[in-house]
Amino acid sequence: MAKKGERLASKPGDLYVVATPIGNLGDMVPRALEVLQGAARVVAEDTRHTRRLLHHFGIHKPLLSLHDHSGPEALERCLELLAAGESLALVCDAGTPLVADPGFPLVREARRRGFRVVPIPGPCAAVAALSAAGLPCERFAFEGFLPARRAARRAALERLRREERTLVFYEAPHRLAATLTDLAEVFGSEREAVLARELTKLHETFLAGTLEELVERVARDPDQQRGEIVLLVAGAPPDSGGDLDCRRLLAALLEALPPASAARVAAKVTGRERRALYRLALEIAGESER
Repeated sequence: MAKKGERLASKPGDLYVVATPIGNLGDMVPRALEVLQGAARVVAEDTRHTRRLLHHFGIHKPLLSLHDHSGPEALERCLELLAAGESLALVCDAGTPLVADPGFPLVREARRRGFRVVPIPGPCAAVAALSAAGLPCERFAFEGFLPARRAARRAALERLRREERTLVFYEAPHRLAATLTDLAEVFGSEREAVLARELTKLHETFLAGTLEELVERVARDPDQQRGEIVLLVAGAPPDSGGDLDCRRLLAALLEALPPASAARVAAKVTGRERRALYRLALEIAGESER
């Protein structure tokens, strides 16, 4: 028991990671409203956007800004408030924080320092799109935003070309046409895909077809290059006989090239991981020397 005049140590506050609507405000879950109402402060990606959201629900709280370009001072301020006993609610502009949105440094550091981090689940554009796209969803890979520059974007797609899980991307409207074209060229024009746009909003749209068909549809209809966009692409078909083909390719290349060079060429041809091919090349080379 504290002596008279002695200040009691504050109990550390909790950090709540709160999902908010991606469009339709009716998707706000009751628990999220309770947490936002009860938190000492709200940590927001864009305080102007979040202030409008809170005002809609009659919630008035002090706001702290924390985004991708925030300096270390903003992060440290949040941690100091948690240490002082204030509970914070972390939100992004729409959907679930950290899913292609800011917040990761705060969550990581809060957990590292022993604060309780509590998820308040709710809307997420990637999951919402996947649930209604009609593509296999028992296994999927969320890739977020692809690189803006074409060379880097195509390199990223080359690494994903043989991924067998359904792929989920976010994309900016002004890059949609270019990204679809690159997808068709790298993955093949016949790969099945879905364009999900403006989810939960008035102009919600799902366009399904091959990548070639989506390229043509978007080129004909500029309205499809507006709003929030999720791209879903079916996984690559199972690579039947792929290992055997790689062995044959490497064996042929090793007749003229050292293992490292053979693996590098084979990786470009097959899209497979170079280090794995190098190990296989060493194995084949060793067999040929026996």
